[in-house]
Amino acid sequence: MDYLLSHYQNVCVKEEVPYYHITKFKPVHFSKTDTTQTLWEKHADALKNPKISEQKPDQSLLDLKIELATRMLSQCSFCEHQCMVDRTQTKGYCRVTTSKIASEFIHYGEEPLFVPSHTIFFSGCTFQCVFCQNWDISQFQSGLYIPPEELARRITIRQQQGAKNVNWVGGEPTPNIPYILKTLKELDAHLPQIWNSNMYCSREAMSLLDGIIDVYLIDYKFGRDSCAENLAHIPRYSEVIHRNLIIANKQADVLVRHLILPNHITCCSLPILYWLHDHLPNILLNIMGQYQPCYKAKDHPLIHRAITPQEYKTVQDTAKKLQLNVLS
Repeated sequence: MDYLLSHYQNVCVKEEVPYYHITKFKPVHFSKTDTTQTLWEKHADALKNPKISEQKPDQSLLDLKIELATRMLSQCSFCEHQCMVDRTQTKGYCRVTTSKIASEFIHYGEEPLFVPSHTIFFSGCTFQCVFCQNWDISQFQSGLYIPPEELARRITIRQQQGAKNVNWVGGEPTPNIPYILKTLKELDAHLPQIWNSNMYCSREAMSLLDGIIDVYLIDYKFGRDSCAENLAHIPRYSEVIHRNLIIANKQADVLVRHLILPNHITCCSLPILYWLHDHLPNILLNIMGQYQPCYKAKDHPLIHRAITPQEYKTVQDTAKKLQLNVLS
């Protein structure tokens, strides 16, 4: 099923270039005195324009993305909480001000087609999942600020050590889009970019990621909004993730992960499978059965245990019946 990630595979064997390389060579002309609306209009035009310079232009589409992302920080709307706070001065829902990296290393625990993967874990998150296995970094600001040029240098070193990609994760990468774009401006490595996310991004954030991300690695957690509100304190979950799944599939390769939760087969797992069958039947799906109660799961009796073999079988059998492309 690797052919379903054809762009990613082609980048890995250098038959195609990472999207962010193309964005660096797309010329645009803008001024810091332009209104934000004008910049978004120029951004939309540049995304549609196939013109690419032979040499890096004085101003590129990546530079324009950085300018837009920097402006968004002062009234933050990178995720659908839409806090609109000035994150240079205060924290929003995600608790992220300055981007801090909890860890970065070559990871061998991702899907086989992605390893070895240079995973960059940010602290802070747009969710408050009561069962989060990374709660120590997702729910708190931990880690260190690494200047973008230094992180770019480390990415190059990790590539030399065998990394096949850059895997932006957390916590959650969404609040850190300005920092990530600035890092990519300093980077020239031929590496696909993976967006490992809960996908609670705003439309504007998804537009900034267009032309940057090669693979969306998406956690599709909940099939019912009440479960999202109860277990992650997230409103409008289905509306947002359905919209962003469709957008992501138009922009790049997509692999959806679904972690089976105990006692949430009928309300979450099966509706997720049926939605994917009806709307994105050709994407890759990883059904994950390794749930263990972590963090505050003990306070929620329905999820305070591992899943049963029967629960796992029910989900797998349904996916097979729907002829979804499930990773084995």
